[in-house]
Order: sequence, then structure tokens, then C-alpha cells
Amino acid sequence: MINSSTTIIKQGRKRRFRKWLIINILLAALAVGLCMAMLLLGNTIYPITEVFQVLMGERIPGAYFAVNTIRLPRMIAGLFAGLAFGMGGHIFQTMLRNPLANPDVLGITTGSSAAALFSILILQTSNTVVSLASVIAGLVTVLLIYLLSSGSHFSIGRLILIGIGIQAALSAVISYLLMVGSQQDLSAALRWLSGSLNGAKMETLYPLICTVVIFAPLLIVLGKHLDILELGEESALSLGLSTNKIRLLFIVGAVLMIAFATATTGPIAFVAFLSGPIAKRLVGTGFSNVLPAGLIGINLVLGADLIGQFAFEVRYPVGIITGLVGAPYLLYLLIRMNRKGYL
Repeated sequence: MINSSTTIIKQGRKRRFRKWLIINILLAALAVGLCMAMLLLGNTIYPITEVFQVLMGERIPGAYFAVNTIRLPRMIAGLFAGLAFGMGGHIFQTMLRNPLANPDVLGITTGSSAAALFSILILQTSNTVVSLASVIAGLVTVLLIYLLSSGSHFSIGRLILIGIGIQAALSAVISYLLMVGSQQDLSAALRWLSGSLNGAKMETLYPLICTVVIFAPLLIVLGKHLDILELGEESALSLGLSTNKIRLLFIVGAVLMIAFATATTGPIAFVAFLSGPIAKRLVGTGFSNVLPAGLIGINLVLGADLIGQFAFEVRYPVGIITGLVGAPYLLYLLIRMNRKGYL
């Protein structure tokens, strides 16, 4: 009887792993397809052979400039920012056991945006300083939310409400900066605020690439611990997990990736919010959804950018397209959670 139960459990685990693996492969294949579309499509559509030749270093007139200078940096920015937003959002939502607890709603991306705008509009500093200010502001925002919500009775609902309040306050700061900022930098700041891959340059992408290359594999490996943290503090401790250390690693890794992504592309709306729930719906439970959430983040950013570029007469930044998709879902989620008494 015991052997039969063990066999059934093993078969169920194998089945769930096969599903996890297949979905990850399909998501990765879709991401590769979107990357290729980003390189091939534009004012001029180049044959795939020419694009590969350019990527190998051949100087083909026309194609070399379009692919190497415009399309490749744009694709890489979307790829790494999407991965960072997707994984970061899923980590916060799972750790805090609430789909609203994502960097957009908690004000983390707004904090990074306010610091970046201050650097751009007031200090008029270099991209490196903008990135550093964005990262520090993201970490400070997380620390502030934690300190304000950790009273005698910590609750996730309280943390979320405090995060929403801080986000509103930081949004007011952003509005003030836009009012007093230099007029000549205003259009660039507004374009950056809407979340855009326009104007991405290779030399500005290295901080984001390095951060994601360092932290993404670490967070994927630690993903199994994330599922244990989701069970609650007492359950995680009883299973022998060093919750404080693991939680700190997740927070630092997720905040750094999100802050560098925000500094590079601006706050691309709702990617962090949508990726985790979509991954959970596709994969289910039993295996870590950190990797699927990151892949979905890539597909959302690249897919939305292609739609924004080619589906309308006017080209729209990627953040406007993701905002159109994410805003109705946020309203639906707020109404559903309010009815259940979670808010």
C-alpha cells in the first residue's frame, strides 16, 4: 500500500516536471521568435541571412547600421528588462503571499523613477549616476515600506496599503519634478516615464546586463526556497529554512534587477504585476515559477514593443501597451480581493 502511494506521488511529480519543462521550452522558443522579429522588422525588412551576417560582424550597407545600432540594443534592452521585471514581480508576490504585492503597486519602481527623474531633470547627470540613484532609491523605498509596516502586528495588507500610499506620494514628487525641471529635458523625461525601448544604446545596457547575469541564475536556483517561504514563517522555520537570510537574498536580488531595469527603460507598466500570475496559471504549483515568470516578462515586453511599433499608425512606447493590458486586471483583482475581505 505504501509502495503504491509512493509510486503515485513519484508519477505525479514527474508529470508536473514534464509540464514545467515543456512550458519553459515553449516560452523560451516564443522569446527567441520575438527577438528575431525585433531584429528583422523595421522601416526596412532585412532577410534573416543578412541579419545573421551582420551579427557575425560583416558590414553590409544599410543593414549593419539598422541592426547593430538600433534594433539589437532595443532587443537586448527589452530582453533583460523583461526578465528582471518578470522575476522581480513574481518574487515579491510569492514572498508576501499576495498578487498585489508587486514592485509597481508597492512604489518600488516609482521610487526608482523619482530618483532617476531628479538626476535627469535637476542634476542633469550621466547615465551611470542615473542608474545608481535609481538603485539606491529602490532599496530605500523597500526599507521605508518595511519600517512603516513593521509595527506590533505585522500584516501583509498593511504593508500593501503603506506601499500604495508611498507610491502616491512619490508620484506627486514626479509630478513636481516635471513642473520644475528643465524644459529642454522634459520630452525625454516624459518618454522615459512611459517606459520605452526607444533610443537604447549598447553602452548604457551593461549595468542592467551585469546585474541580471549575476542575480537571475541565483534567484532561479533559490526558487525552491521561495515556495517554502510562501507556506508562512512558522512552516518555513520548521522545515529548517534560514528565512531571514533567504528573504534578504531575494529582496536584494529582485530590487537590484528591477531598479537597474527601471533606470534603463523606464517603468514598463504592469510587467512585474502580470508575469507571476500568468506563470502560475500556466505551470501550476509543485515547481518554482521564477524562471517561467522571467520568460513571460520577456515575451510581454518584446511582444508589446512590436505591437506598439507596428500595429498602429503612430508608434507607441511599450509601457503604454502593457498598461492597457495590465490596468483592467489590476481593477479586477482589487474588486475581487475587496469582496473576499483581503483589503
